[in-house]
Amino acid sequence: MYLPNIFERKEVRTSIALALEEDLGESRVDVTSESLVSPEAQAVAHLVAREACVIAGVAVAKEVFLQVNPELEVEECVADGTAVEAMTNVLVIKGSAKSILTAERTALNFIQRMCGVATVTAAYVKAAANPEVDILCTRKTTPLLRPFEKYSVRCGGGVNHRYGLFDAVLIKDNHLASWERTHGNGVGEAVAAARKMYPELKIEVEVDTIEQLRESLETKPDWVLLDNMPPPVLRECVALCVGICKTEASGGINLSTVYDIAQTGVDAISVGALTHSAPSIDLALDFV
Repeated sequence: MYLPNIFERKEVRTSIALALEEDLGESRVDVTSESLVSPEAQAVAHLVAREACVIAGVAVAKEVFLQVNPELEVEECVADGTAVEAMTNVLVIKGSAKSILTAERTALNFIQRMCGVATVTAAYVKAAANPEVDILCTRKTTPLLRPFEKYSVRCGGGVNHRYGLFDAVLIKDNHLASWERTHGNGVGEAVAAARKMYPELKIEVEVDTIEQLRESLETKPDWVLLDNMPPPVLRECVALCVGICKTEASGGINLSTVYDIAQTGVDAISVGALTHSAPSIDLALDFV
């Protein structure tokens, strides 16, 4: 599995710093550890997955500890994208006990969330049971955690489609409603206008019916989003798109329906639940 370097996005380290600032306050002090833990005290701690999961965020958790104290020794025991059993060591941290305690909760908050997203994504990939179909995440991410959550989707075997509003055109029903009120014409002209302004970007059109699809295909978009269609209709739409554009199924897809949708011939299935409904995984930090 190829995974990008999450730190290529400059906002990742900044977000970690802000998360630590949120926890420590303006004074940058952990008052409990200041009260009870000697500055000279040393410790060894294991960050442990308490339940079976797919790991994501090992380097992120490590970065939290190192931002608190760059003199800590942090050993990565498991690679991102690895499926592990309960009670697996993920990190071993050695050094200042006070620093380890200060970083503990922020590190866990990141990695628990990231492992949750990766684990849910892996469940969808497995349930789809079709390696020819990409399981895509959406923009339904936690504000300011998008780079962490989209990276975690990759760890679970999913695929990132568009990152945000800036890197692809997706013409949805509300865009078309606004366009038609202003210009008085339909999806074909809307696609042409988007292509003229952003010729370098992929263009996708959301359709709800076969009739809308036929009209959209006349403009040869790069993708069509087939919204809330049952499998028989999806198969018919896929047949119409062959040789013209790629197809994405979307809308209310869950673990019990993803298999049937994955057998319709669509190129991709987008699932908002990968990020907006993933529960955090139980990981903990144990002093040894």
